[in-house]
Amino acid sequence: MDIEKRMELIESTGEETVTREELRILLETKTRPVAYDGFEPSGQLHIAQGIMRAINTNKMIEAGVHFKFWVADWFGWMNNKMGGDLEKIKQVGEYQIEVWKSCGMDVKNVEFLWASDAMADREYWKRTVNIARNNTVQRIVRCSQIMGRTEKDTLTAAQIFYPCMQASDIFHLKADITNLGMDQRKVNVLAREIGPKLGFWKPVMVSVHMLMGLNKPPEGITDQVERAIAMKMSKSIPDSAVFMTDSEEEVKRKITKAYCPATTEDNPMMEYMKYIIFRSFDSVTIERSSKFGGDATYYNFDELKKDFTSGKLHPADLKNSTAKYINELLEPVRKHFSKGKPKELADLIRSQGVTR
Repeated sequence: MDIEKRMELIESTGEETVTREELRILLETKTRPVAYDGFEPSGQLHIAQGIMRAINTNKMIEAGVHFKFWVADWFGWMNNKMGGDLEKIKQVGEYQIEVWKSCGMDVKNVEFLWASDAMADREYWKRTVNIARNNTVQRIVRCSQIMGRTEKDTLTAAQIFYPCMQASDIFHLKADITNLGMDQRKVNVLAREIGPKLGFWKPVMVSVHMLMGLNKPPEGITDQVERAIAMKMSKSIPDSAVFMTDSEEEVKRKITKAYCPATTEDNPMMEYMKYIIFRSFDSVTIERSSKFGGDATYYNFDELKKDFTSGKLHPADLKNSTAKYINELLEPVRKHFSKGKPKELADLIRSQGVTR
């Protein structure tokens, strides 16, 4: 595969690349670069973390990238997930890996690594402390959005140290590319700045789009990233997200009540279509009564967007078809978690409720 095609695949996983020229040089000089994403085990996975993550990971692998998943169990512990119970956090990590196995991720070509296994590594802590030594408390606190926190939140000392560890992870994993969400942008920028100062490299950032939650977007937020964080799916607001093990009826219920004003592109149904459904199916058929024009088949997102924003496609019809395709993608996951160890894990996670 030529460089241009590889770049196209890699960049298709994100909405921002910093920088394209550095990515090109990386692909020209390294046969199999390393990309990583880290996940903090903190409860059920929603479809952005499940299906969308699987789509992006498979594209990275297709582009010849070695993909590493950092199971950030210690980070979840520091961030007081699952009530600060490290053993429960590890079980959530196992559950999340099972989700990816069941939703089409090419897991045989993914390397899963646990943060807890690195905690006895002297070099890990030496590098982490060096990152802390070379930054102010104010700079580190500004990175708190990577934990789902804001600068206004009361942070524990462990949470303040968290960004230094996350920046250190990049070099511990020998990651050439960070493929994390836009909400992780600040700490990845920090790593790019500090890496060369400490004798490491400057990782390329391919920052992933944050899928909208199902509720109405907040008003009055002008910063692009802050707005994305405020309107993203949230496990702490169950009806703002479709979870990977939701029943068919639950998916329909959530999508039926979702925010979706007519003719407005900025809504979660259009996001589901653009970032999940059109990337999973060759075409999309919107089913509707002959009274309203009959079924309409679209072969790309732009065609559908044109009809919806012009008013030719009604929100109710868009919602019904969105639910249909999402349920089709989730059916293998439901079957996987219907018996055996996966079912035990899913039942355990559900019993814990939702966490921030």
